[in-house]
Amino acid sequence: MVLKKKKEVQVDAFFFDHRQLEKLQSKFFAEEQNLASLLLHCGQLNNGIQQIQCIKQIMPLVKMMDQNSACDPMVKACLDILGETYFSLGVKNPLKKVLASSLNGLPEQLMPLGVQSFVCCLREELKTTDIYLYRKVLDNLASCMEDFSLGMMKSNILSSVLTCSFLQKSLLDIQEENRQSRGNRVVQTQLMHDLLMAIKVSMMLVQKLQENIQGSLWKNHESCIWQSMCSLLKIKTVLCLVETLLQTVQTTSGLAFILFTKAMYEPAEELPSLVSACHAGMPAWFVSNCGTLCTEELSDSVLLFLCHGALAMLDWKNRSMGESGEKLLLDIASVLLSLSSELKESSMAICLSRTVAVWTNSALAALISDSPGLKIKLNGNSEVIGKLLEYVYTHWEHPLDVVRHQTKLIFRNLLQIHQTIVTGCNLKSDPFFARLTKHLLSLEWHVKGKYASLGCLVECVGTESILQLDRTIPGQILDMMNDQSLAPYASDLLETMFTNHKVQFTSSCKESSWIDQWHDIWVSPLLLILCEGNHDQTTYIIDYYLPKLLRCSPDSLSYMMRILQASADANLGCNYCCISFFSGSCSTRGALGALMACLRTARAHGHLELSSIMSNGLVSTECIKQGLVHQHNQVCIDALGLLCETHRSTEVVSEEEMQLILFFLEYNLNSQSPSVRQQICSLLRKLFCRIQESSQVLYKLEQNKTKQELLEDSTKRHPSGILQQYNDFMSSVCDRLFEALFPGSSHSTRFSALTILGSVAEIFSVPKGQVHIFKLDQEIDSTRVQTLIQCFASTFEEVKVLAFELLMKLDTVLFCVFFQDSENVDLLFQAAVDLSTSTKPYDCVTASYLLNFLVYHKELQHICLGKWIEHSPQTDENTSASTMEKNTLAVIKLLLVNVEEEIFQAKKSLLQAAASFPMYGRVHCITGALQQLPFNNLMLMTEWKQMVARLILMSYELSAVVSPVVQSSSPEGLIPMDNDSEMADRLQMILHEIQPQDTNDYFMQAKILKEHCKIESEKLAVRKPMENICTEMRGKERQMCDVTAQMVLVCCWRSMKEVSLLLGTLCKLLPTQAASEPSHGLITVDQVKNIGDYFKHHLLQSRHRGAFELAYAGFVQLTEMLSRCNSRSLRKMPEQWLSCVLEEIKSCDPSSTLCATRRSAGIPFYIQALLASEPKKSKTDLLKMTMKELLSLAAPLNESSSVIPQVHALNILRALFRDTRLGENIMPYVADGIQAAILGFMSPVWAVRNSSTLLFSALITRIFGVKREKDENSKKNRMTGREFFSRFPSLYPFLLKQLEVVANTSNSEAEELKIHPSLFLLLLILGKLYPSPMDGTYSALSMAPFVPFIIRCGHSPVYRSREMSGRALVPFVMVNEVPHTVMSLLRGLPDCTSPCIRQNNIHGTLLQVFHLLQSYLESKQFVDSDFQQGLGDIITCIGTKLWLAKRLLIYFTLISGMQLLEFWEEMNRVISDSELMTGVPYSSAVPGLTQYLQSITKLVISVLSVTTGADIRSSSSPVVKKIAKPPLSIVHLLHSEFHEVRLLALEAVLLWLKQANAKQIAEEGVLCLLVDLEGILLTMALKEKNLECFYKVLEILYMMDLRKVLPKTECSIKMNPNELLTWSLNIVDISNSTEWYSILLPCIFCFQISEEVLKKWVQQIISFCGDEQQTEMLLAAAEVLKSITPFLLINEKLILGLSDTLAMWKCVILLLQNEDLVVRDAAAEVIQVAQSQKKSSKGTEFALRIVNAPMALDLAFGTLCELLQLWGEAGAGVPILLEWLLGDSDLRQGSETSEEDDNLFDKGEVNFWEEKLTNVRQLSKHLLRLVQVTHLTLPDQGELNRLSRRAQDRAQLVARLLRALPPTPEFSKTSEFTKLAIQNERISVCLKIINLLKVMCHMRLLTFSLAARSCPLAQPRCAAG
Repeated sequence: MVLKKKKEVQVDAFFFDHRQLEKLQSKFFAEEQNLASLLLHCGQLNNGIQQIQCIKQIMPLVKMMDQNSACDPMVKACLDILGETYFSLGVKNPLKKVLASSLNGLPEQLMPLGVQSFVCCLREELKTTDIYLYRKVLDNLASCMEDFSLGMMKSNILSSVLTCSFLQKSLLDIQEENRQSRGNRVVQTQLMHDLLMAIKVSMMLVQKLQENIQGSLWKNHESCIWQSMCSLLKIKTVLCLVETLLQTVQTTSGLAFILFTKAMYEPAEELPSLVSACHAGMPAWFVSNCGTLCTEELSDSVLLFLCHGALAMLDWKNRSMGESGEKLLLDIASVLLSLSSELKESSMAICLSRTVAVWTNSALAALISDSPGLKIKLNGNSEVIGKLLEYVYTHWEHPLDVVRHQTKLIFRNLLQIHQTIVTGCNLKSDPFFARLTKHLLSLEWHVKGKYASLGCLVECVGTESILQLDRTIPGQILDMMNDQSLAPYASDLLETMFTNHKVQFTSSCKESSWIDQWHDIWVSPLLLILCEGNHDQTTYIIDYYLPKLLRCSPDSLSYMMRILQASADANLGCNYCCISFFSGSCSTRGALGALMACLRTARAHGHLELSSIMSNGLVSTECIKQGLVHQHNQVCIDALGLLCETHRSTEVVSEEEMQLILFFLEYNLNSQSPSVRQQICSLLRKLFCRIQESSQVLYKLEQNKTKQELLEDSTKRHPSGILQQYNDFMSSVCDRLFEALFPGSSHSTRFSALTILGSVAEIFSVPKGQVHIFKLDQEIDSTRVQTLIQCFASTFEEVKVLAFELLMKLDTVLFCVFFQDSENVDLLFQAAVDLSTSTKPYDCVTASYLLNFLVYHKELQHICLGKWIEHSPQTDENTSASTMEKNTLAVIKLLLVNVEEEIFQAKKSLLQAAASFPMYGRVHCITGALQQLPFNNLMLMTEWKQMVARLILMSYELSAVVSPVVQSSSPEGLIPMDNDSEMADRLQMILHEIQPQDTNDYFMQAKILKEHCKIESEKLAVRKPMENICTEMRGKERQMCDVTAQMVLVCCWRSMKEVSLLLGTLCKLLPTQAASEPSHGLITVDQVKNIGDYFKHHLLQSRHRGAFELAYAGFVQLTEMLSRCNSRSLRKMPEQWLSCVLEEIKSCDPSSTLCATRRSAGIPFYIQALLASEPKKSKTDLLKMTMKELLSLAAPLNESSSVIPQVHALNILRALFRDTRLGENIMPYVADGIQAAILGFMSPVWAVRNSSTLLFSALITRIFGVKREKDENSKKNRMTGREFFSRFPSLYPFLLKQLEVVANTSNSEAEELKIHPSLFLLLLILGKLYPSPMDGTYSALSMAPFVPFIIRCGHSPVYRSREMSGRALVPFVMVNEVPHTVMSLLRGLPDCTSPCIRQNNIHGTLLQVFHLLQSYLESKQFVDSDFQQGLGDIITCIGTKLWLAKRLLIYFTLISGMQLLEFWEEMNRVISDSELMTGVPYSSAVPGLTQYLQSITKLVISVLSVTTGADIRSSSSPVVKKIAKPPLSIVHLLHSEFHEVRLLALEAVLLWLKQANAKQIAEEGVLCLLVDLEGILLTMALKEKNLECFYKVLEILYMMDLRKVLPKTECSIKMNPNELLTWSLNIVDISNSTEWYSILLPCIFCFQISEEVLKKWVQQIISFCGDEQQTEMLLAAAEVLKSITPFLLINEKLILGLSDTLAMWKCVILLLQNEDLVVRDAAAEVIQVAQSQKKSSKGTEFALRIVNAPMALDLAFGTLCELLQLWGEAGAGVPILLEWLLGDSDLRQGSETSEEDDNLFDKGEVNFWEEKLTNVRQLSKHLLRLVQVTHLTLPDQGELNRLSRRAQDRAQLVARLLRALPPTPEFSKTSEFTKLAIQNERISVCLKIINLLKVMCHMRLLTFSLAARSCPLAQPRCAAG
């Protein structure tokens, strides 16, 4: 279901002028209705819709007139008025269309009269001379010609338009006006569109002229029409050549040129020759009007426009132009292909791709004529088609979507061209299609172009022919859908394939048996991935693939449900370890998640009814409940989507759905994932819209039904009953959401609740005339308003925003509920003023929202503001001004007065200002107040002008105070916080540099301000009159205000930030006025210029990143305003500023203040802002000028020149290439940027090299895309060599030349360490390319010249360079050339007898061989004879160089990667002769020995892995039997003295065990390798010194099941299991390693544990579950708790005892509230085990299993209370749970630390997920249920009384602490207030349960007493007692 806002049709009504009214009234007769009276009535209507209805009555009235009505003057007058009305209406007004439609039906006798009226009106229109009214005339002309029979009845209408000079005049005038308006982009854009319209109208005229005027009358060279045509043709020619016009104008001019030429030229057969090339026989009229096209050399763009015009305007069908037309078609193709290598600008690339697509359409049209010559030239094997295919391969991954789309169209058309030519042949066996299919399938799946091309190919040859080549293609495509960038392409291809496949099946199979085969191919792989795939892959498949599959085959849904339900039913009876496939987990969806996804998609697209499948039992409510609280987020979302999304927006919401939604809200609001929260809010919004829309339908249904119908439907759901259910449901939803805004609720909970409440307020605020089903206002009271206001105290601004927006939606309620208490307003205003000067940055944001909220209160000035500022009577006199405007003005005035005073004090002492009254808060509040003002509707203009002027001056003053700090060369370390004498010189230098405006000598002598702040504050309090002084400086006594360098810096850069944003706001929101003319604007041109100079000054001089980044934000607002304003001087300012700064950069002036360090600081930001203000569709002249200057500066300089301009240029270029707003406009400069970066890397100056490196990195990202994978060699961020050099052709010679230089440097005879600086960069960029099987012979850029140089780079003495050269070589060797190149490289390796062996050369060569072979094997998807022959030759060649395996590591990698039987004996010989067998003979360390041994070890492990195969062990071949007996065992490796060897061996053992457990390899084979390994591992556990090896040993022992290993301890390590356990626990105690804990904890439980040791183990588990522990530790503890759950936590017997068992349960609860999601998920598995055990014990009853943490927490408390009943320990357990409920926080300690923390940013350990009150409420819910169900009485009343006294004492303490807090503590003492509020609820809930227990005890005693009295036998005993 897609939410669409209903658009109300707006129709502007027309009105008659005085003359027209008089004319109509003179013809009006009261006694009868005639045409005049109808028009008069129509003109008096104010509603356009009503006028439409009225106009529709004209024609019936006219048709009733008699034949003589044509002579009636009334009819003539009315037709004149209708004509005038038609031309006066706007082109988009529906009235114009209705009027035209009505007039088309004029009777025949009135038609001449109508035409005459229209011609008169049209002639009046054509007399227009105002340029800016031309567009209206042109629109009217176009309207007349578009399906308007009146405009075509007479040829003189068309000819009169053409012969008058209006069109020529309009074209010339608009062009001249555009030239004069240069720089005014808004006006120029409008003029360009007007010019475009004029060209289109002239084309329409010529086309209509040809249609309506027969014969050659209009082709007479002496006629006026001919002269007009010549004049228009000449203008079109000029427009084609003007480069400054918009591209659309030039393109349309090209179309018009061809159209006019075609219309005027005779004979038509020679027209192609005229268009193709100029010849001697050109007519004189053509030469005189179009001579420039014949004599001048045309630019590439003009050629393109003319080609496009010829293709679009000439008739290519039926060979109408003969052979010359075919020649022209081929000539155009060659021109377009030549242009493809020249036109690189994005707009031109788009135009070119569209033109090539048009060419393919024209070629298809031309082939219909069955021309043999054309068929030969356009055959799939022809040169033209080959080059066009090259164009496709080069552009199918172009960064522009439009180009990619056009490329797909071109490819499809090329296939159709060949298909048309070979009509009648078998396409499946056609060589062209077969070759194309083979090449496309051999491409890697990360190539986006492969998908679209395969889709086109499938349309031609069919899906089955593709699947015959490879049946795994559907699975391969689905595997690629884990990448969002590929998912849309993959899903489109799959849709094409399965749709085509279904058509093939249905056409070839008469029976329905084919559907099973179709399901196996297309549906079964989908279900498997949905159950077990990763999150991204399943999400993209559901979003992109599943809807298309269901649309193609809706019946497949039943198949999916049957399969998934079968999986569910098969697993319902299984215990925890077997149910993951059905229920899923936190990482996989399982069958349940797949089912929810399929059902959701099917319902959303209208393929099923939820009510029907639930009533039929196909899906149960419990199943959906499980989905709603599933551990996997997306399963929850899908289950919610199943309830919320429907195909019909008016479908009634059932009662079951409402209950399930409420259940969902209880456990899913606190989601940490922003995307999940957004999806929840979006889905619930859809549900609310559905309720609203269905309620309107129900209400109308109820209103329209009679009583009898209501009685008949009484058995069904009554509409009024449903409406009441809706109301109750929405009320429950709001209750739940407001409950979620409790003290201490998490940010995610608040965000979700406020967002959903905002949707409710918006959706159910229905307009008048619709019934109100639910009104949020009814749910609001003062408590809830206070709750929303308290949300302003959140430290997350998005929560403040949501709360503010919700309050604004409820404003009518607010004024009634909250604002009636003036004390509330006063306290909130006081809090806002206090917060606006807080030293905590987020407090000023809270103050801003409070003030923005309070300004809507009418009495704000009288209640609050009167105490602070002098009241202005002028504002009261202006009654038209709104309350909000008056209050905002007063609030800003107050803030301004205070900040001016604070600036005055800051000039005396900046440190005191930073510590006591940082000024940025006030400025932030001013900006916030301005941003919500309606600037287009201000009444107090005089006051606002004065205020704006004061604000600007204040900004300059504040900036002057704080700017010396942020402009210092070292702003972060400006103030030393100690008295170190060594710092004095440095400090004096800084002070001399910045010259601070500080007079209190603090900078001269470091000290801490304490009482000094108080003294200064007191002085400040008496300096100004009372009405102008803020409360903070008047009433606050600061006993301590320590200041740190951090506080000073934060104060300064935040002040700069707020000043910048304030000035940007003033420029952006306020209308400008010219200084010389009176206006209603609030800011003058001079003020804007001064603000611009301010930004320039600070952006170019600030050193602190925070300061110049935010100054940039304000400056962007200014530049955007300048680009749109009408003042020429202001529009020119960005260009002037840009020129000035570029000149300053070039000048190298020593006195320049530009910052050359910090990546040029704010200079790149400054230039970015200036360039980004240019309109995207303009010619980007500023960008072109800037890039030209910067690229020239970035080029290497002479040694004598300064390098500072070069550094600046490189830094600025980096910023521009990273700026996404410049889009594709920056791409033409990428090649030059690469050259500048590579050449700059060779500079001897470090600064240039550093900047070049940063620029190169930005360019690599810009070319290849953002790196999204850790793998450096990922193929996602790469492109083919052909595509790279086609897009950047200038890099081909440059990189080739640089590579030659680098190769010559690296390949010197003497093995010296000579590294060329550019080596790394060149190999990096070449390594980003990859080979393509589509590489053909038509590309002029051959890759071959690079090969020898890259091979020589592989001889570098640097290892990294050799490795990179190996990767870089791959894309430059054609696939069919790989065997030859590999053998050439292998032959170049030395023999064992060679005298000179260079290790680096050999290593580099082998690396190149390795990467070439790897690529070769990957690219050969289909094995053929050539492939086998090439591989055989390579194997033979490798065999001749096997001697290298004894010496070189890389050769091991090469031969172990081959794993061929031919090498087995040689490999065994190499292993036998290695040092692993013979021992290490060296007495001292040998370089490379460790790496050598590691390589041999990997080879041994590779050999051992092969022996585990079942085919090896079962074979009787003697060769295979040798393989099964390797020379070395794994035991030998584990005894190695090198820990690197041992570690590799242990990792291999661990991998084999995991594979055996997952059934990936045969368990028998693994056991053969690991025989007698347990004892060795136990020995290693005791003696291993290397930690990594030790951890692996423990992990392996745990994987091997310690229960089987422990019996061998006594014979292996002389320890019994208990001694081993004690030893392990002691290690845990003394170790600080997380790995120890995470591995040992799970292992320990496998021992036979004594009670004493068990107690110690329990205490360790408890200590490992604290929030302060590392994640690995917590996960290990969760794993242990999960493993012991069946035995200790939920056992029917209390094995550990009650206290220890409850302590373990408390660990589970703590872990369920951990901030880390993975820890919570791990802890939730404990509850899953408990639930699965409950399920198995209770039989068929449904139990929630795979649940999220909030649900698990609820289930944990419920399970615990049930267990207390089961154990019979409820009496002993309840007091312990009450202790948990009460908590153990020390309130006194929290209350004493009231001093503000000086550390601004360190918040300590904060759990942003945990909600203490959620814990309290869930525990109390289950405790109350336990107490009430069991009628519990505590045996020990003393314990109950102790708890009661403790709770009451704490309640008194909390009440006292709350009273001690200042007014509005939720804002001033937020943390303390929240803690006390939480504690207050804890205590009240605890006391409630205690009191209930006391009552129950009292009732029990009373019952016993009454029973005793009623029993006579008991009386003597009582008396005796």
